[in-house]
Amino acid sequence: MSKKWFGLAASVVLAAGVLSACGNKDENAGAGSSPSTAPTAAASNQPSQGPEVTGTVTASGSTALQPLVQLAAQDFMAKNKGANIQVTGGGSGTGVKNVADGVSNIGNSDVEAAAEYKDKLVDHIVCIAPFALIVNNDVTIDSVTKQQAADIFSGKITNWKEVGGKDAKINLVHRPDSSGSRKLVQKIILDGKDFSKEGVTQDSSKTVAEAVTQGAGSIGYVDVPYITDKVKALKIDGVAYSKDTIKDGKYPLYGVEHMYTKGEATGATKAFLDFIMSKEFFEKPEVQKMGFLPADLVKK
Repeated sequence: MSKKWFGLAASVVLAAGVLSACGNKDENAGAGSSPSTAPTAAASNQPSQGPEVTGTVTASGSTALQPLVQLAAQDFMAKNKGANIQVTGGGSGTGVKNVADGVSNIGNSDVEAAAEYKDKLVDHIVCIAPFALIVNNDVTIDSVTKQQAADIFSGKITNWKEVGGKDAKINLVHRPDSSGSRKLVQKIILDGKDFSKEGVTQDSSKTVAEAVTQGAGSIGYVDVPYITDKVKALKIDGVAYSKDTIKDGKYPLYGVEHMYTKGEATGATKAFLDFIMSKEFFEKPEVQKMGFLPADLVKK
């Protein structure tokens, strides 16, 4: 082959490589793919290898899952300077609606999407999130039974002395109806029954923790990244949350965390999901400290 033809051939190969790399710039939420309801496994995939990922990915929804997604976004962007991962809350219901409507590339949720979305969305199960009933530090009890907790949140019990505490009013802190955390507590603690209409409602897990911190006699519910020394996590039937008590089925209050896409994820969206579900990320000390647990800890 002459030098001229060799040079031309090399140019064609390089051009093909550039076009392939540009394919990673296509941020998408599954355009051109067939939706599927089959969930994907978590924490066992390897992060995408190859050229640096570029493009913008938007993720909205669960404020319970938000700390994990934000940490993953921070790490992912550090590895891929051309990537822009935007994470917002709004609650699980908002996240699922946003991804179904094409407003977000990813919809984060503490609970499974409603039946009306099942044919449109692909479920990526990310992790297990332990939740806790938290109380103001002025509450003197350390544990409630599941029935007592149900009676408190339904309004049958209104004073802490009825469950062994001091004579003080119980102040309820709720999440809105669209919250996955609220749906989780309603399903697991109240067995599907209604919450009391008394109390205050907060828009996020963070503001629930702040309201319980500031409100005497208050009780609310959050996942464990929001638990600080300014509130107290109650045991349920004498059992505290932990990896072992959840795995053994002794602690009931936890959620399976979902990140939904509209159709199969591709491009930057797929690369980000692969990263957040990889062992490389999930075994980081920062993730372990947050308290999120592997998705395969509990077989559903």
